[in-house]
Amino acid sequence: MSETFDLIFRGGTVANQDGVHRADLAVRDGKVAALGDLSRASAGEVVDCTGLHLLPGVIDTQVHFREPGPTHKEDLETGSLSAVMGGVTGVFEMPNTDPLTVTAEALADKLARAKGRMHCDHAFFIGGTHENAMDLPELERLPGCAGVKVFMGSSTGSLLVEDDEGVRNILRVIRRRASFHSEDEPRLNERKHLRVPGDASSHPVWRDVEAAMKSTQRLVRLAHETGARIHVLHISTAEEMQFLAAHKDVATVEATPHHLTLDDTLYATLGTRLQMNPPVRSAAHRAGIWNGIAQGVVDVLGSDHAPHTLEEKEKPYPESPSGMTGVQTLVPVMLDHIAQGRLTLGRFVDLTSAGPARIFNIANKGRLAVGYDADITVVDRKRRETITNAWIASRAGWTPYDGYQVMGWPVGTVLRGRRVMWEGELLAPALGEPVRFLETLGTD
Repeated sequence: MSETFDLIFRGGTVANQDGVHRADLAVRDGKVAALGDLSRASAGEVVDCTGLHLLPGVIDTQVHFREPGPTHKEDLETGSLSAVMGGVTGVFEMPNTDPLTVTAEALADKLARAKGRMHCDHAFFIGGTHENAMDLPELERLPGCAGVKVFMGSSTGSLLVEDDEGVRNILRVIRRRASFHSEDEPRLNERKHLRVPGDASSHPVWRDVEAAMKSTQRLVRLAHETGARIHVLHISTAEEMQFLAAHKDVATVEATPHHLTLDDTLYATLGTRLQMNPPVRSAAHRAGIWNGIAQGVVDVLGSDHAPHTLEEKEKPYPESPSGMTGVQTLVPVMLDHIAQGRLTLGRFVDLTSAGPARIFNIANKGRLAVGYDADITVVDRKRRETITNAWIASRAGWTPYDGYQVMGWPVGTVLRGRRVMWEGELLAPALGEPVRFLETLGTD
């Protein structure tokens, strides 16, 4: 008698811990139930995946969805819709909302807002501040918390922790890995006069390599001093990558698609649409980040999805805000890099699913293996498409990659065994649930 499943993805190529190989994949009760030749098995639904690759669900560990706060440019619903339309099954959202996510009440409010509205699974960072440092050991273990996020530069109000003592106090008490925006705030303040009104290309002159390097060196020193684990976000310089390679005992490293794809020559055409913190820099720095990918220094990719409306972005520099959309374009942009030979499919899987699971101790995600959540990013590696603003589901409605031709496309997003997006069509209501972490299982 043949075995029966809820759903079988048949005829595709699976990328998992065994490598990349032809296999059917079966789902039961939202979990991966079997892999291999399932030609004799039956299911309530069978999906033909001939010519397609099934990847472990892509997890974007750095997004800003703006809710609560300036929801005219994004909210939890539209941001998560953008995620699943781009093949992303899970997101970690940042604490610089209004009000800031720095208390148990603020975290609970976000989780309540997400319920029944977010299309992908989700977790929320707690912001580390001078004021809440002693509460962080309890806050970081709350259900739905991705960990602690600290801004050493490029923030306002209590989320900015620019001094060594403030960072040290946070690292001394927490037990999970903390994530850092690493730019040296005193140096940024000293160099504000270097911003040229109306010229966004002066952004990386102001926020220079030394501002990033100085902060990251301080951060690693404090991590060694306190015995803490740190995760350094959106590396933008070749120098930092070389430095962090020597400190992998305490530091994990994130790279972003925009720092791997774009360079400073594009300020001439994109202007403030290219403006990010830390900045998009020269092709030499881009090459240095790619070297970090090749050498295994980089642990994870995050989009740093930070939407603003075009009206806001069109303000003259430096009144223009830093940030761009990115969660929906992460998969196609990186698939194109794979097609161009800059990256292997296995390394992409490591950076977007296995890596996040390893760094953040995610429970039951990050692999296509029996017993794991059936989160799947289904891609067509041979499909040529052009990314356009019209395709972007974010409320911001634009992308710096408008008109960018890619080889490779997300054709399906499967969340715990349910197809939520297929061939550009939303197939299911908002099914997102909080991501579970090994450190918080007892409190779930």
